[in-house]
Amino acid sequence: MDIIKPLYARMFAHPRGGLGRLGGHIMAFVNAECGMRACELLEIAADDTILEIGFGPGVTIERLAGLVPAGHVSGIDQSLEMVLQARVRNRVAIAAGRVDLQHASVECLPYRDGSFDGALSIDSAPAWDDPVAGLVEIRRVLRAGATLVLGFTPHSGHTRHGAADMLDAAGYEELQVVEIDAGFCVLATRL
Repeated sequence: MDIIKPLYARMFAHPRGGLGRLGGHIMAFVNAECGMRACELLEIAADDTILEIGFGPGVTIERLAGLVPAGHVSGIDQSLEMVLQARVRNRVAIAAGRVDLQHASVECLPYRDGSFDGALSIDSAPAWDDPVAGLVEIRRVLRAGATLVLGFTPHSGHTRHGAADMLDAAGYEELQVVEIDAGFCVLATRL
């Protein structure tokens, strides 16, 4: 049992090396439906500027790029392995200047205050060093009235109540839990 936790971390929580690459391919399938639903819940306009935190292999980034043909998509991931996978998947949109993917931590986002019309994250919050600090930092880069969607698949181990409590502690308002086939999403507004 002691060996399972480090293997799981290398594959999914902090992907790196061969196990991280394998984990990225698994996440591309396991998280796709939740990511699609989170995009729908954001109610994205064609010219919006959207941020994804912990984008993994970049499947949701690819979807977001298609939803904002006149906007821009940015993303950060704490795993260099995932940044590389996502950049390959989204190379055309990156070359066109419509997508920017960076290796960074949610607790220290490389963006100005009020930069984004919306943000989302799928199953990455459980891997953050300090989830509440990360949510406060996301709040900083969102415009007033912007929505944050946190999506959780059944594999995340997160509870609806725990996710809502984190958002409340980080100063978000108008919290709403939405049940989806692939788990649940928590929506919150930055006022």
